[in-house]
Amino acid sequence: MGLWKRASGALKDRTSLWQANLTRRTALRNPDIEKAVIRATRHRESAFDRRNADRVCEWVRLSDFNLKPVLWSVSNRMEKTQNWVIALKALYLMHAVMNSRAPCVKKIGRLPFDLSNFEDGHLPPSKAWPYNALIRAYYAFLDQKSTAVFQHAEDEREGFVMMNEVVLLQKLQNLVDLLMQIKPASRAVFVPLVRNVMDVIIIDIYDIYSRICRGIAIVIVNIYSAGKAEATMALNLVQKATQQGEDLINYFEFCHEIGVVNASEFPVFDRVPEEGIQELEQIIKRFDSDKLMIMDIEEKDHEEKAIVAVEKKKKKNDSGLKTVITDNWERFDEDFATKSIIQEPPDLIDLS
Repeated sequence: MGLWKRASGALKDRTSLWQANLTRRTALRNPDIEKAVIRATRHRESAFDRRNADRVCEWVRLSDFNLKPVLWSVSNRMEKTQNWVIALKALYLMHAVMNSRAPCVKKIGRLPFDLSNFEDGHLPPSKAWPYNALIRAYYAFLDQKSTAVFQHAEDEREGFVMMNEVVLLQKLQNLVDLLMQIKPASRAVFVPLVRNVMDVIIIDIYDIYSRICRGIAIVIVNIYSAGKAEATMALNLVQKATQQGEDLINYFEFCHEIGVVNASEFPVFDRVPEEGIQELEQIIKRFDSDKLMIMDIEEKDHEEKAIVAVEKKKKKNDSGLKTVITDNWERFDEDFATKSIIQEPPDLIDLS
């Protein structure tokens, strides 16, 4: 049965290569790229064809115009298969393309195919479930990573903005969570193809978590010039990074136990000291106290402005006098006061 399966897979690969030779070169299709993709995703379970995977990456680095033919070839390959080997190899190929550092990779966005509900159609469910779960988890990570890279490229045009940096770090932490969901189980643990995938996963964890640590350091340095929202989000980042460091230690121990080569040496996960977390909490409390102080000052200013308004109103009423020309003499209070003083008898003076 195994021999027949391998022979059938080899025949399908040859048929696909023959059809690719007959393809006309267009903006979406390139026969050379299609053949490289087919060879990189053959039905053989032994190992990846790194040579053809590198060729695909070179095509992408060579010109931005080669990205669409690569995406079309991989998508076409995925749509025609229910084989976990081809699906896993295609995801590995897309992972290599995304890590090729070609500028055009930032334009991919979401992956052009969907494996969130992948099910192998050639194995019984009792044997297929570990491969199905692995492919679904691997796809979820790559899809989110490609989306995050695309969105970050858009935000980079604005330069360094504290809120953008904090949001990016949150997305990177979510990627680390998705990476730790990629855990082979049952029979899949002993498959060399799966272990090769896990080696790449470990490398991505190193890279992404290192980027998170650098980003948190930048945010903390600039937190004094930020607002309360950024400070609160930064505190959440630090707390989650502390928890993720402990989870990653357990994940690396698991990978080491199943024989993943890149997990043989445990990385040193730097933890943010408790003093740093307490300082962030104090900064947030300071924002609250400053807000209350500003509210008190505004309230006092409002009261002073109300008093000034009343005084101005009084002055306005007092200054509302008018000059009237008349033939009648007007008698003022001073005249009455003078007259009364004159009419009063003089005080008696004692001369003795």
